[in-house]
Amino acid sequence: MWPRSAPGAASARRFVAPTLALSIALASVYWTLPEDLTAWRSAGIVAGWAGTGLLVASLLLMVREARLARLLGGLELSYRWHHRCGVIAYILLLCHPLALALDGWAEAPQLAWQTLDPRAQSWPLWLGWAGLLLLMLGLASTFAVHLPYRRWRSFHFLLGGGVLLGLTHVYVLLGNEQLLLALLLIATLALGWRLLASDLGLSAHPYRVTQVEKPAAGVIEAALAPCAAALRLSPGQFVLAAFGDGPSFHGCGEYHPFTVSSIDHQGRLRISVRALGPCSRHIQEVEAGVLVRLQGPFGSFLDDVRWAPQLWIAGGIGITPFIAELRAQRCSQPTTLLYLYRHAADALFLEELAAASREDAQFVLLTDASGSGLPDVDRLLAQVSRLRERQVHMCGPQPLLATLTAALRQRGVSAAAIHFESFDFR
Repeated sequence: MWPRSAPGAASARRFVAPTLALSIALASVYWTLPEDLTAWRSAGIVAGWAGTGLLVASLLLMVREARLARLLGGLELSYRWHHRCGVIAYILLLCHPLALALDGWAEAPQLAWQTLDPRAQSWPLWLGWAGLLLLMLGLASTFAVHLPYRRWRSFHFLLGGGVLLGLTHVYVLLGNEQLLLALLLIATLALGWRLLASDLGLSAHPYRVTQVEKPAAGVIEAALAPCAAALRLSPGQFVLAAFGDGPSFHGCGEYHPFTVSSIDHQGRLRISVRALGPCSRHIQEVEAGVLVRLQGPFGSFLDDVRWAPQLWIAGGIGITPFIAELRAQRCSQPTTLLYLYRHAADALFLEELAAASREDAQFVLLTDASGSGLPDVDRLLAQVSRLRERQVHMCGPQPLLATLTAALRQRGVSAAAIHFESFDFR
């Protein structure tokens, strides 16, 4: 089983990713701090190197590796800082030629226009402009929330090309700088790992589907057995799974996140999949014998369940991390599960949850079928005793999480006590 963190460890790791990014950016600036130059030229050089350092940090933060993700506070947090670093770096790199142009303007306006006109520049400077253009296209895709995933991923890879072009631009202009070679090495290794180990699945663990059940309409629970070394998981963690082909099933081949709903000591596990998108709808037809490649485990969602009273709130398929915890062990702290769903036919594992509440005095189950409307959050939270003393873990649709978070904060629950994973990896 994947080791769980002590109290406070997860909170401390939230600062690792921004600290790493800031350290790389500051080291880049310090190493190349300009001397005896005009103010605008110095500002342009500092902006260029700070942006370059942040871009390299953003590539490092997109590496999809379980131990690194845990160190950085989780895959979702790491990706969030990857996005932030990319945006800030792009702004700094835009300021780089503008500051140099303003430096030229102080001498002669014509020099400023020459600085910004690629037609009047040599090919090393063309590399810089090309890198900036690729960064612009890649970043534009990150804000296109309705762009299909495959197209979004293709555009996003332009960011890596932009970084390499930018580093090559600096290398040709400055020559064999130790810092530059170090940044180029980090960028190349990060891109290589992401492409080969993660996207092409060379680091994935092979599993095979042994059984498929349909606990509710539009949902399957697939039992997976390891074909080689098994993953070490804890309840609450998720894996990235890519389904292959079977006799009458053809997998989409893409890695998607699925929370594990059951784990045993032989390394066998179960994942629950609701038909939400094109790939997950296709997976509803998966059959026994299909090969599945798994990456992970990721997440520390339920790491603190042994240290404080709990409130678990699940919406629909969001019940999976909690059923995994209940299947693994009895509750060691007073725990209330609030399970929300639209109709009884949509609910998963209701009988199993009811049995757990009868057998475990520490575990209280509250359910609510809201139909086509929103759940009555005020009424439901009023049923939870000692609300402010509990650690709150939520899993479900984004609108529901936002509503619940606001309601909990109004009732005095601290932001640090509210935990959720939204699987927002764009």
